[in-house]
Amino acid sequence: MDSTEVATKPHAVCIPFPAQSHIKAMLKFAKLLHHRAIPDSLPDSNEDTTQDVTLLCESVRKNFLAPFLTLLAKLNNDAIETSSNPPVTCIVSDGFLTTFTITAAEEIGAPIVLFYTVAACSFMGCKQFCAVVEKGLAPLKDESCLTNGYLDTVIDWIPGMRDIRLRDLPTFVKTTNPDDIVFNFIMEATDRAHEASAIVIHTFHALKTDVLDALSFMLPHVYSIGPLQLHLNEIPEHHLKMSLTAGVPMLCWPFFADQQMDCRYTCHEWGIGMEISNDVKRDEVEKLVKELMEGAKGKKIKKIRSWSGRNFQKKLQVRLVLHPRT
Repeated sequence: MDSTEVATKPHAVCIPFPAQSHIKAMLKFAKLLHHRAIPDSLPDSNEDTTQDVTLLCESVRKNFLAPFLTLLAKLNNDAIETSSNPPVTCIVSDGFLTTFTITAAEEIGAPIVLFYTVAACSFMGCKQFCAVVEKGLAPLKDESCLTNGYLDTVIDWIPGMRDIRLRDLPTFVKTTNPDDIVFNFIMEATDRAHEASAIVIHTFHALKTDVLDALSFMLPHVYSIGPLQLHLNEIPEHHLKMSLTAGVPMLCWPFFADQQMDCRYTCHEWGIGMEISNDVKRDEVEKLVKELMEGAKGKKIKKIRSWSGRNFQKKLQVRLVLHPRT
């Protein structure tokens, strides 16, 4: 391959948030880009990993910009000196890394695409953090707000979403600390989304039509690209999309991050699940299982399951278009 041909090839730099689910989804998205002739140059694996979200967020804000700029400069210099790889023409960033990736993209003059691994409704929920603060709903006044019914306050201004309660927003909103690292990190990251060239969300349009349409009105060039599972039989049994496509009713016990919003949609919007309360007890779980299998609610869910079955073929066709066999 001569230097002219190399220089004209696309070169996307993909950077996920350093947490397992974000990395896995970004890798699958990168495989799609690679399938469309954008080459990969994956580094050796690194066992020095952590799942402490607070430390990750703090590190991202303080430490990531400089080394990322160094990496981009090296990639572009190598393209000039060796002609073995094309220069960087695009950055594909995890949507929660905008605190430094948008700045980096501006510095090298490259377009940036934000890839959100969370559902569209969860992203929209995170986009409301600034409004929640402005309206005095968060941070919480004290920990009694977690149990006194305050979290049932209805949030009625979210575009494309209805009857959402404060408790349905991603869990980071439940902090009592105005300087909470994760809450402020999420707020800052989503607040910069409008600066991106495009937004890609891991979902498909039929699932979140109203929310995606609202986001398309708020942000530039919003695309849904999912499901990203490359093989349907690789999706874990507990996975939300597997349950939807297989018509499996769900018992939901959300406890972290975007799981609150997933639970809200599963149980109330789609009507294919039942929620277990935070103060979970053995007797309650037993009661819900029986209701799901034999009760009136379970029978209603079984009727809705036929919706999942009818739409499964449509989803399969989408998957085959996005992930054709090679």
